[in-house]
Amino acid sequence: MTRTNGKFGPGLLVTAAFIGPGTVTTASIAGAQFGFALLWALLFSVLATILLQEMASRLGLVTRQGLSEVLRSTYRDSWLGTAAILLVVAAVGIGNAAYQAGNITGAALGLQSVSGIDLHWWALAVGLFAGALLASGIYQLIEKLLIALVLLMSVVFLMTLLMVRPAPADMLAGLLLPSLPAGSLLTVLALIGTTVVPYNLFLQASAVQEKWSASVDLRQALRASRIDTGLSIGVGGLITLAIMSTSAAAFFGSGSAFSATSMAQQLEPLLGAGARYFFAAGLFAAGLSSAVTAPLAAAYAVCGVLGWSRDLRATRFRLVWAAVLLCGTAFAVAGAKPLAAILFAQAANGFLLPFCAIFLLMVMNRRQLLGAYANRPLVNILGLVVIVVTIALGVTKLVQVYRAVVPD
Repeated sequence: MTRTNGKFGPGLLVTAAFIGPGTVTTASIAGAQFGFALLWALLFSVLATILLQEMASRLGLVTRQGLSEVLRSTYRDSWLGTAAILLVVAAVGIGNAAYQAGNITGAALGLQSVSGIDLHWWALAVGLFAGALLASGIYQLIEKLLIALVLLMSVVFLMTLLMVRPAPADMLAGLLLPSLPAGSLLTVLALIGTTVVPYNLFLQASAVQEKWSASVDLRQALRASRIDTGLSIGVGGLITLAIMSTSAAAFFGSGSAFSATSMAQQLEPLLGAGARYFFAAGLFAAGLSSAVTAPLAAAYAVCGVLGWSRDLRATRFRLVWAAVLLCGTAFAVAGAKPLAAILFAQAANGFLLPFCAIFLLMVMNRRQLLGAYANRPLVNILGLVVIVVTIALGVTKLVQVYRAVVPD
């Protein structure tokens, strides 16, 4: 495998993974329906992501193992080991296969909107391109393309933030004063689920080993990784903020009907006739970046937890990402309608997140594994806050569903 000693990379892979069509859809819905009221959920999501991804990257650099490998070896003789294997295969392997149709369709929608060529052909082309890139087995090539796609998304969506010029007071209130407007809980869970993505923990724990080889000084690698994680995920947060702000300005309180097919209209007051092309570029970048990272993350996680090689050229590794990619491409080409399912799937991620975070927190406190690099008390406290908040949101939603089904 190719190893590089540059400073940036794995953090931007994480950003490329969570800024997908699901994020575009969820953030647009949040802004259109609730204005700036749910910005606090985005801020929480970004801070939680930085916290958890830093732990995952530290684990990978110190132990030179992926998260799933550590879970498997640590709890080999315990029921927790079986639970970890089931969780990883179900939530990451099967889950990513389900998300992949939305990723590929999102990229294809962007291309269709400016070309007029049938969506199914573009979906097939996107699937084939993602497969060719992953089949190369060259980490540097994959990393460079994903970084380029993140930069493209940044240009497209952050420009809209500068143009829309939302009221600073409204944004500040939304960021610092948590609220749950009626009917917003599922959207809050979706915002958290689309940002704090469980499979990214497995992706980054493995990717940092590709970026910073064992020959690099550990403290230097950890320092560079922390900078990379903070800046990269911060950029991802700004992209999501830009999408929410644009949607809020275009739809919230205007009386205009909102639907997934009208998302490009958000940019028309700002960019005129070019809005369609501008939004298409952002949607294509979001879809393609996630279409590459989802199979890659699934392969890292599943191969690690089953004790298989995580080499990008290993046969079983290729079979895992190929299965995920094939499922997604098949559904996309067949004309699956993923947009309605994306929001539900991202909310389900919000329910799954606490379990992945608990596993990570348990592992990060094993001093016999990490030595001086085990979690400090403050990190544990912040990690517990993330877990408690996500569990509370999930339980609240379950109570609401129960009350709706079983009235008093």
